[in-house]
Amino acid sequence: MVPLITDAPPEDPAALDAALGRLAGAAGRHVPAPGDGPVPGGAGSTAPWLVVTSATAVRAVAGRAPRLPAGVLVACVGQATARAARQAGWRVDLVPEVESAAGLVSAFPGTTGRVLFPRSELAAPTLVEGLRARGIDVEDVVAYRTVGTGDEPVRLDRVPDAVLVTSGSVASEVARRLAPLDPRTRIACIGPGTAAAAREAGLPVHVVGRSRSAESLLDAVAEALRPEAPEAPEAPETPRSGRSS
Repeated sequence: MVPLITDAPPEDPAALDAALGRLAGAAGRHVPAPGDGPVPGGAGSTAPWLVVTSATAVRAVAGRAPRLPAGVLVACVGQATARAARQAGWRVDLVPEVESAAGLVSAFPGTTGRVLFPRSELAAPTLVEGLRARGIDVEDVVAYRTVGTGDEPVRLDRVPDAVLVTSGSVASEVARRLAPLDPRTRIACIGPGTAAAAREAGLPVHVVGRSRSAESLLDAVAEALRPEAPEAPEAPETPRSGRSS
């Protein structure tokens, strides 16, 4: 295993602390509305939301606020993020069926409550722009930075069968520190957005997970590396806005 990126605190941690304070204040002022049900929210709801799109964002918030204020609703981009949220002791109120920022925008209930989105400084604007286009007021704040683990080229003892690319940041680091790759090495991406970022970085894409999860990615790699497996077709490219983190 060769980790190429890691996370670091934001340059201004006070901004996240202040945003979490405003979220707590909104939770204290919220009076549950009739629309607050199993999938809370609704056009008349003022319930405050915390929206997270990675396990790293969960850790960053939990590190600054070990307990979420009562009444804060939590939306997660996918099941992997939801697992991290539950491990942090949070109740998860919303996970979209389509595990992507666009899927979360579509699934998010109408609300007039405060919505906080703690993110990487490299996060694509898909979620914020999508929610704001629906008239939902979102406060986005940098909760962590994504940084490389070094600048020197990575030398491997043997040619890898596959390189797992789990974000646009990883794709950039693979292109920067592992290139040129052996033609026998498969580039495996966790989802279509990451695959698009890998292509933009100049990498070939051989395998794309069916859903945005580590389990799906590993299943796809195992299938592609079976001796009798045919060459895996590439997933269709999807439009992108901004970088993925």
